[in-house]
Amino acid sequence: MKNRALLQMGCLLLAICSTCASSLAQASGNLPTTTYTNLLNFDYSNGGNPAYESLVEGLDGNFYGTTSYESYNPPGNGTVFKITPSGTLTTLHTFDFSDGSQPEAGLVLARNGNFYGTTYAGGTFSAGTVFEITPSGTLTTLHSFDYATDGSDPYAAVIQATDGNIYGTAPFQGPGGDGTVFKINPSSGMFTVLYSFGTNGGATPYGGLVQGSNGDLYGTTYTGTVNTAYGTVFKITTSGVYTLLHTFVNSDGARPWSSLVQGTDGYLYGTTTGGGSSYEGTVFKMTASGTLTTLHNFAVTDGSYPTAGLIQATDGNFYGTTQFGGTYGYGTIFKITSSGTFTSLYSFPDTSGDEPYGGLLQATDGDFYGTTYKGGPENVGTVFSLSVGLKPFLELLPAYGKEGATITILGNGLSGATGISFDGTPASAYTIVSNSEILVSVPAGAQTGKVKVTTPGGTISSSASFKVTPTISSFRPPSGPVGQLVVITGTGFLQTSKVTFNGTVATFATPTDTQISATVPTGATTGKIAITTKGGTVKTATKFTVN
Repeated sequence: MKNRALLQMGCLLLAICSTCASSLAQASGNLPTTTYTNLLNFDYSNGGNPAYESLVEGLDGNFYGTTSYESYNPPGNGTVFKITPSGTLTTLHTFDFSDGSQPEAGLVLARNGNFYGTTYAGGTFSAGTVFEITPSGTLTTLHSFDYATDGSDPYAAVIQATDGNIYGTAPFQGPGGDGTVFKINPSSGMFTVLYSFGTNGGATPYGGLVQGSNGDLYGTTYTGTVNTAYGTVFKITTSGVYTLLHTFVNSDGARPWSSLVQGTDGYLYGTTTGGGSSYEGTVFKMTASGTLTTLHNFAVTDGSYPTAGLIQATDGNFYGTTQFGGTYGYGTIFKITSSGTFTSLYSFPDTSGDEPYGGLLQATDGDFYGTTYKGGPENVGTVFSLSVGLKPFLELLPAYGKEGATITILGNGLSGATGISFDGTPASAYTIVSNSEILVSVPAGAQTGKVKVTTPGGTISSSASFKVTPTISSFRPPSGPVGQLVVITGTGFLQTSKVTFNGTVATFATPTDTQISATVPTGATTGKIAITTKGGTVKTATKFTVN
């Protein structure tokens, strides 16, 4: 399938420079110029065989990642590294097995500015670890997996959910024998197994999790029982309630390896490493309830075996990589629309990289960055960038919060900022930390929408809307009959779409930012009042009593 021997001559002829335009992109005639740049070649002295997942951008504007090894013989235990956008690499930590070994997954940037990650092996029981590391390289092992009790050999990156906890997957072992979903409290280090695979179809969750807009977590399994041998898509709540959403049957894809991403349209998007019409893998989208649509079937010439997940870029399109296939057989970078229009952007020629397991990061400068597991002069991997002409943007950490909360804005050229707004509402309280970081307090009256920063170079907008979460401080009276007018006070009420009394929808008057009046509806029973806005739903701390 790979036909690498037949392609070697073409690979050598293409090795002409470290920066080149993709011949595939320009061949179509109507695509923007696609510029590929080889930023770094690993040679074991600086690490080797980078992770199966993408890089992550830090608060300082640099990129952070992991390598599986750092020496040839013996192969070593892997590293955590930092690399500048221009390609200068710093090794932050070298694992020694006792604190982990072979980090196959990438990192996640947490709200505190530190990073969380996993190692496939090492730790107290030699079954892998979860760790936290500061941007300067101080590493803390949070958990060592022990096979039978909590799973083993985590491949995927973890996520930090809206509740502040860290969630992830371990593909093997655990009480059910086929992997686990776990949660870690980053403050206390308390580890909890939320679900054990082995009884409900799915098995071997190589991919990580994504939190949907409804607060639930979504993931994939690589295999399953006899009837789900080709893998599954599942949903799990943060309290551990598991739902099997889709079972692959090979014709619609097989053996998903990666995490999902939720698009701005609400659909979940992902890839499978096999199956489809040519058995080379697929790109799919799926509703939150499990209805799946195959968007693209790979056919070797346009890619094969996509181990990485997708990202949605600022142009609304999705971008990803395939491990094999393409013009030279060493993997590809592609773009696909939400309706399935597919474009090959770059084919790796081995000399500039080989087997891009890790997928892509769109950095705040607008360009894409990634790694290849092999390739380069020593054939142990590379770091690259790909420009398709997308503009710089802002990243928000976190992308939600109540009025008065302090959030972090990440970007480029921020040191001369003269103004910040939340959906048009000016923010007066902000601190410029560096050229890549601003701390800002969500202003009173802010509404859910894009955050914009005015700089000497122009206005930069966030890639996603900031969600202003509503709060409720009090309501009066505490009880009353049907028809009673209840005044609710709090913050973030301007975009209210629904008020309910113990689940029963009520009518309400046009709200202000801090107050809303609702009428106790017919059929209401004693229970909590809930307010839903564009930024989320909040409930009262105490119950309203219906007389």
